[in-house]
Amino acid sequence: MACRHLGGLSLDGAGNSRCDGCHGVIYRAHAVAAIGGRDWCGGARGGTVGRMIVWLNGTFGVGKTTTARKLVELLPEARVFDPEIVGFMLRHCITEPVHDFQDWPAWRALVPETAAQLLKHYGGLLVAPMTLLRQEYAAEIFGRLAAGGVPVRHFLLHAEDDELVRRIEDDTVETGARQWRLGHLAPYREARAWLDAEAEVIDTTSLPPDQTAKLVAARL
Repeated sequence: MACRHLGGLSLDGAGNSRCDGCHGVIYRAHAVAAIGGRDWCGGARGGTVGRMIVWLNGTFGVGKTTTARKLVELLPEARVFDPEIVGFMLRHCITEPVHDFQDWPAWRALVPETAAQLLKHYGGLLVAPMTLLRQEYAAEIFGRLAAGGVPVRHFLLHAEDDELVRRIEDDTVETGARQWRLGHLAPYREARAWLDAEAEVIDTTSLPPDQTAKLVAARL
């Protein structure tokens, strides 16, 4: 679903643009690029998806990574960019104990910088499957991307609690993540208000990852 609502854009306190037609926040680079003749929310006018990041948010275990892989299969010149890998790298460099590597300022700085450099040198479209439950962290990362001229489409992959628990319990691949995922169900519920307001929500409760990917692709 392409954005065609630029006449109704309004700015929030961070200088980002809100478009009711997209049901989410469109970061400043979107409006600038669209006014310049390219609709970064819907891709290049004419149907081709342009240089951007598709951020797949959602709680741990909802199916973001699998959906990202399916989405890349549907979109030419798309590749998966997993911000978690940046966190793994930092764990080898930073000795400061931390519960979640998202709490490191270095992670929040390196993720947008790495994404921007990938797009600068290789182009295409990046699909980032990463949980962001803290609004201030999302604003920091997306704000850095916007400042660098990188548009972001922020999707929330939602599933109801019973289905989330079923997916987590049935996962035989990442069994070590079970408790971490279950432990973040409550924080996810607490974050829903801002996520619903700022992301494009896709209810995946009754959808397999390939169908979810098709829904995301249809909106680009």
